Amino acid sequence: MDSAVLQLLVLAGIAIFLVLRLKSVLGSREGFEKPPLPENRAESAGISHRPEFEVIEGGPDTDITDYVEEGSKQAEALAEMKRVDPDFHVGDFLNGARQAYEMILMAFESGDMDALVPFLSRDVYESFMEVVEIREREGLTVEAAFVGLRDVRILNAYLDPETSEAEITIRFDAELTSVVRNSEGEIVEGDPNEIKRQKDVWTFARDLSRDDPNWQLVATGE
Repeated sequence: MDSAVLQLLVLAGIAIFLVLRLKSVLGSREGFEKPPLPENRAESAGISHRPEFEVIEGGPDTDITDYVEEGSKQAEALAEMKRVDPDFHVGDFLNGARQAYEMILMAFESGDMDALVPFLSRDVYESFMEVVEIREREGLTVEAAFVGLRDVRILNAYLDPETSEAEITIRFDAELTSVVRNSEGEIVEGDPNEIKRQKDVWTFARDLSRDDPNWQLVATGE
């Protein structure tokens, strides 16, 4: 056999051996990794590069139905308030009402009426002030500590379609400690170690046509 042909055969044999050796070490990718799907096929297979969410339109407004019964007069009034003032949210209002209740109640108990001027209507301010003046004349002081709110719920909501005056009535179920002392510092009412429950029904009002977002306390009850 010609020497050149013999060399070619030897080189071919070495090449085949190297290929077989590489396969035994690295393995074969065939049948192990699937090629990437085209984008349209990936979507049809349930694979997507971004999450898709189904948008439900015309459903109930949970910002309203979380606090009042769906379809009630209160719900209709709150929905109208949101239409007149798109920045109004029931949840945000209630959070503010909780804070306002504690602040107003504690300021009233301590007799700090100046702090309450922006938050009370004239009638409510005069009613609170009358009680504070009676306590002062009799030499009485109140020591109160706010514990917390057990429940806050909307009882009524109303919007005047002509004036855009909105009113929301809320019942607060609170817990606090309170004692009344005379001029000698003696306790004449209450127990500093006893937590008592107090229920108040307050009505807040605001003109939704104005830019001022603050609500005022316009009526109180039990």
